[in-house]
Amino acid sequence: MKQLTLFESQEKQESLDVLNYQIRACERCSLSVTRKHTLVGEGNIDARIMFVALSPGVKEDSQNKMFIGPSGQVFNKLLYAAGINRELVFMTNLIICMLPKNRKPKKDEIELCSQFLDKEISIIHPEVIVHSGYYVTHAIFTKYHAYLLATVRSFTEINGKLLLLDDKKIFPLPHPVSLLYNPSFEPGTIEKYKRLKTFL
Repeated sequence: MKQLTLFESQEKQESLDVLNYQIRACERCSLSVTRKHTLVGEGNIDARIMFVALSPGVKEDSQNKMFIGPSGQVFNKLLYAAGINRELVFMTNLIICMLPKNRKPKKDEIELCSQFLDKEISIIHPEVIVHSGYYVTHAIFTKYHAYLLATVRSFTEINGKLLLLDDKKIFPLPHPVSLLYNPSFEPGTIEKYKRLKTFL
């Protein structure tokens, strides 16, 4: 892993602190009324791998921490099985507030929140972005001008495949929550996670 100088590290952390302040103070849409917290990204600011999920769940919103609910337990299991230390990656969400009753995100929510994600990616500058789910995949593909891919409704054929979009490596993966409903997916998903270790 490329190590930052002390000055670069401080500058990067300061930029992230400013962004996190903006995220926590956000009241741009109606989600600010129903949330307990706005969940900022967490992890290694020098991470080469950034995981992007859709939004905080009930436990994440309550405890203000990434990936601690049921899907978080699966996520930890996948990282462990792949030999990846959670402390070496950075984790964030497309939507910074919990979606009431796990409903689908609205267009304006995606547009507003994706501005924070764009800044987060710019600050962390990961080598590879790992994302899961239709809405996150669509947002990432749109960001990197993969308009043809952004119109695809089924992402089965690209899950677990490394894509180069603009100057960024993109690695779509199934959301950990899918394993709660389809345990048979676990062996194949672990193998896909193992591919990520080459970036550490």
